Amino acid sequence: MNNFWDYNVWGFMNLLAVLLLSLLAANMLKKWFSLLQKSLIPTSVLGGVILLIISGIYKAIFKAEMFDTNFFGGNGTATLEVITYHMLALGFIASTLKTSDKKLTKKRTGEIFDTGVTTVSSYLLQAIFGMLISLIVAMIVPSFFKAAGALLPFGYGQGTGQAMNYGGIYENEFGFEGGKSFGLSVAALGFISAALGGVFHLNLLRRRGKIDWKRSVEGKLRFEEIQSENEIPMQESIDKLTVQVAFILAAYLLSYLLMMGLGNVLPGMRSVIYGFNFLLGVLAATLIKLVLNFLTKRSIIKKTYTNNFLLTRTSNFFFDVMVVAGMAAIRLQVLARYWVVLLIMGIVGMIITYIYNRLVAVTLFKDYQEEQFLMMYGMLTGTASTGTILLRELDGDFKTPAAENMVYQNFPAIIFGFPMMLLATLAPVKPWLSLLIFIGFFTVMNVILFRRQIFLRKKR
Repeated sequence: MNNFWDYNVWGFMNLLAVLLLSLLAANMLKKWFSLLQKSLIPTSVLGGVILLIISGIYKAIFKAEMFDTNFFGGNGTATLEVITYHMLALGFIASTLKTSDKKLTKKRTGEIFDTGVTTVSSYLLQAIFGMLISLIVAMIVPSFFKAAGALLPFGYGQGTGQAMNYGGIYENEFGFEGGKSFGLSVAALGFISAALGGVFHLNLLRRRGKIDWKRSVEGKLRFEEIQSENEIPMQESIDKLTVQVAFILAAYLLSYLLMMGLGNVLPGMRSVIYGFNFLLGVLAATLIKLVLNFLTKRSIIKKTYTNNFLLTRTSNFFFDVMVVAGMAAIRLQVLARYWVVLLIMGIVGMIITYIYNRLVAVTLFKDYQEEQFLMMYGMLTGTASTGTILLRELDGDFKTPAAENMVYQNFPAIIFGFPMMLLATLAPVKPWLSLLIFIGFFTVMNVILFRRQIFLRKKR
């Protein structure tokens, strides 16, 4: 029986409070210092950096990990990793449960499809260069983990949660010492790359007279953006936010049951299956949404229970906590051991992502190339929220389809990206073969992406 004054009762709550306090501190710093505001570094990343600095100072003074003290339950670093793991899936589920009444035209469907293909192609390009770097390093330092570079697309392209997931698989299944922290460090460099490349491009646009730094992007919300027609009231016998959280957790419970079933059928793939918690979460959320739509059409349900405004706020909360927890979970000794490789990988990842997405935007999205580029570059070095931050500097009211492309591209990206995720588990076993497959896959994806240019030219 636990006593309520024991640290194992209070440890998790203390940890969560510190994470959220770091977000508030980071937000205050961004308000106070205009340089930080113009840097476009997300508040969650800045909060994670604050915690990294504090924990580093603590370790230098007391020779112990701050988050592993009794105050945080004795094993806070592992808890941070668990929080990062769950927040990724919960954020995706909340986003998937959102509804849309917009009908897509043939042109818009093609643009969304091309955005999804661009996402996967960028993953593959990052994987190719990441693998090349780690294989070259392994030739110089034979003890270096050859497949470490495969974490570049997960850190840059998919963010903190997936970088930690695959770093954990490499650490637990293939013996990559410090794999989780390596993946988290790559994700941290991704956010820095998003800020550096984003600020560089925005300054370029400003010099061309296409952007005004003094413009405010904050506006008042309209009532229809908060609540649409035929929705349940904000407060009744049950609060509307409680309903949204209930649907999110119901979807996550369903995804856990799916993972448990698949894990029992394929025990050798259990680590990979549970690493796809966000993907199965999206599937479960889609099933719940289909059931709700079916019941509504049959008039069994009279009111709409999901609310896009609250689901957006909830998903943003999950992603903010995910990023700050993931940053705080980085072990600084891993950074000290691999800092040269990480720096090279980070710089190369930033340059190739910038150049490739610039080429795609100029070629395929001529009507809104700058908006599409900023959104894609921000998303493929940081997260969707980073892409939104960059996009807002140029298209604050989301008048171009770039923001919609980012939302709807997830479906084609998941379909084409799923084989790449499986290939990532082959990389530690057969690194050179995996590299060749990544190159072949990248070639195929670009034939699909530039199909009009390639086949139209041949026809002519």
